Amino acid sequence: MANKLVIKVTAGADAPERCSQAFTVAAVAVASGVEVSLWLTGESSWFALPGRAAEFELPHAAPLPDLLESILAGGRVTLCTQCAARREITEKDVLDGVRIAGAQVFVSEAVQDDAQALVY
Repeated sequence: MANKLVIKVTAGADAPERCSQAFTVAAVAVASGVEVSLWLTGESSWFALPGRAAEFELPHAAPLPDLLESILAGGRVTLCTQCAARREITEKDVLDGVRIAGAQVFVSEAVQDDAQALVY
């Protein structure tokens, strides 16, 4: 059984249900004691910035700021290097606790023997 969950979320406001599912699964896993690494890529990259999660709305879903806060508190959140560059987001712009890293780091996390990777 995997002891670590690596979740890549590629969707943001453009696909709100898929985005919310990724954050919900990550938050539930953190609350369950699973080691979580959440990767923000594509349109979800914007949620690495202060206040952006608060702009996200989806009926009958947990508030994205709450989910993100719990993931940051108990897991790791990473913003894709290329996605950040395309949006002109730098390390000084992101929320405290969010790192910027690239595909090499994602692959090294995802292929660990005790890891399970999910992509939304």
